[in-house]
Amino acid sequence: MLVRFWGTRGSLPVAQKAVQITGKVARCLVAADGRRFKDEAEAIAFAEANLEFADRATFGGATSCVEIEGADGAFLVCDAGSGLREFGLDAVGRCARGHPRVYHLFMSHLHWDHIMGFPFFAAAFDPEAVITIHSGHADAETALRRQQEEISFPVPFDWLRASFEFVTHAPGVPFDAAGVTVTLEAQHHSHDSYGYRFEKAGRSVVYSTDSEHKLDNMESEAAFEAFFGACDLVICDTMYSLGDTVSLKQDWGHSSNIVAVDLCHAAHAKRLALFHHEPTYSDRDIARMHAETVRYEELVRAGRPALEVICAYDGLEVTV
Repeated sequence: MLVRFWGTRGSLPVAQKAVQITGKVARCLVAADGRRFKDEAEAIAFAEANLEFADRATFGGATSCVEIEGADGAFLVCDAGSGLREFGLDAVGRCARGHPRVYHLFMSHLHWDHIMGFPFFAAAFDPEAVITIHSGHADAETALRRQQEEISFPVPFDWLRASFEFVTHAPGVPFDAAGVTVTLEAQHHSHDSYGYRFEKAGRSVVYSTDSEHKLDNMESEAAFEAFFGACDLVICDTMYSLGDTVSLKQDWGHSSNIVAVDLCHAAHAKRLALFHHEPTYSDRDIARMHAETVRYEELVRAGRPALEVICAYDGLEVTV
């Protein structure tokens, strides 16, 4: 399976300010130290070899949308945040080259940052597209229709041209989506949230965002250890630091990088992707959290196999 990240921010989309871009350019010029480059490709190679990611690139600003490639003749997409717009435009190109116009969209929950990309989803306007929307919420169709009422958006849901089916699933009951086995897990979040585990040909990916892990609810944590069990890639909500989750932002419905590492260790997962980045964090803030998470994993590994910790960004591709 191939995992593509189209949107990795939480709560709301963000954009780089002019002063932040200027700072990146300045750091690149200082690092170049008077060097001359024959072309742009040589300059890019220098930047990639000599500059930190946060200084030469960006983690991006689109909200949650992750594609999992590996289904039989269909697109699999987790959440419809603002990143869904760019995914949809890319999918148009792939469909023009012969990819079937079949989409499976898996909704973690129905808060605005996770559905705001749907009105701009190109496939929704394609009369040849078949879109199945999977959710643990019986009111998923209500939420998407309400978002496109005239008071909020100029194009009503009934003007969309794709064929839609809404399917509600029960947690813990596996189902098939285009040859991929999918299982839901209930998560602690306002109006509920659901994680998804995708399995095919001995490989597995877990998508678990907008999930708060309570230190005083070990029964629930045991369930997540099983849900993450031996997973090849866990995409996990790591919006806050541990200090935030147990003090200022307790009961806000999100988790921390520290809890994610502990759960993945207990589950013997192989790789953790930090996800749903705090919108107020700069690229340097996110990079700092990534470095701290890597260091924490090393300190608490205690003889376990190493857990690879990566930091998701808009445009990242990971082969599982």
